[in-house]
Amino acid sequence: MTASTTRTYTIREVATLTGLPASTLRYYETIGLISPVSRGASSGHRVYDETDLDQLTGVACLAAIGLSIDDMRTYVTNGRLGRDGAKEQIDLLIGHAEHLAREAEHLELRRAYVGLKTDYWRAVSAGDEARAEEIGEQAHAIADRIRSRENH
Repeated sequence: MTASTTRTYTIREVATLTGLPASTLRYYETIGLISPVSRGASSGHRVYDETDLDQLTGVACLAAIGLSIDDMRTYVTNGRLGRDGAKEQIDLLIGHAEHLAREAEHLELRRAYVGLKTDYWRAVSAGDEARAEEIGEQAHAIADRIRSRENH
């Protein structure tokens, strides 16, 4: 009978596979976002297994979508609850989707402002003062909207 071997990974390998820096992997373990990782008997270095890699891949996805550490903790905790945590998972994800929608709106305003400023300088370059003034007013209105969103 042969003993089954489980694939293990170094912190460097896990960092490469998840896209998370080694410092972040250590931090996530320190704050309890992920379960403690086993250590090599002789070296004392972290030794990750497939379960650790799966957990970290999931956490890397949460980080990639911009969840805060607190929200990631909540998500991981609720994930362990299964069905009992489903409603809170849904609420958390809906709330985050709304946050991302607000960010997208803000980014679109900023993009529009840059486009107008480009058009403004094209008009200036062409000597079209009337067009430059018109575009400048539009840009000013968008700048006001941007500042208004930043203050809320």
